[in-house]
Amino acid sequence: MDIAVLIKQVPDTDEVKMDPEKGTMIRDGVGSLINPLDLNALEAALSLTGQRQGTVTVLSMGPPQAERALREGLALGAERAFLLSDRAFAGADTWATAKVLAMLLEKTGPYDLILAGGKATDGETGQVGPEVATLLGLPFATYVSRLEAATEGVTVRRTVEEGYQRLRLPCPCLVTVLHDLNEPSMPTLAGKKRGRRAEVTRWGLADLGLDASEVGLTGSPTRVVRIAHPKIARKTAFYGAKDLDKGIAHVLALLREKALLQGGDRP
Repeated sequence: MDIAVLIKQVPDTDEVKMDPEKGTMIRDGVGSLINPLDLNALEAALSLTGQRQGTVTVLSMGPPQAERALREGLALGAERAFLLSDRAFAGADTWATAKVLAMLLEKTGPYDLILAGGKATDGETGQVGPEVATLLGLPFATYVSRLEAATEGVTVRRTVEEGYQRLRLPCPCLVTVLHDLNEPSMPTLAGKKRGRRAEVTRWGLADLGLDASEVGLTGSPTRVVRIAHPKIARKTAFYGAKDLDKGIAHVLALLREKALLQGGDRP
């Protein structure tokens, strides 16, 4: 079973800053790491190829420094790595990103299974995986918390609002995963050495055969037109352990004032 894993390098911080004019993320001076859910996807790929012979390929789109994330994927056990890096790709929304990833998958495949994290911490959209599947004409499943190989396909358990949904997908297909799927491994010393020595193949716009108008900011049908920072307007009171009784009395008084609690009632 030959598996491709889409990984993304994301900022190693919760303090994500945006350029208010361009509507794009400011990445300069910020540490980076592999998107956590993508590590779950990679762990699943390595587990499946351990059960069935095959290869694991990691692919990413990003600036040149995203190569470090791919080398980490190689250190964990992937056999091949491809990086889409070109200034023409800058400012891409999810659709433009999916377009170049889908083209790369077509040119480096075929693959029996494509895995990705359910969403990235720097975007939270969860759109790239399904968009890639749509562009490639593949069946797909999202929010997957269990994944098993089956005859000529895979079986998955999706976590949905009502509980769980079980599906059987024929290969080739695409699956996006959740944290519940597994516990990602740590690279070994031998793996780290292999990751440093392994080749990471870089692809640019010319290698894909796409026009510059189809990718990056120009090829993105969506735009960030305004950035707003939420403000807490409510008045908040904090009561520590010593003032707990006082805090309870204050809450009860507010509830009675709003006629939500009668005088003799207890909460």
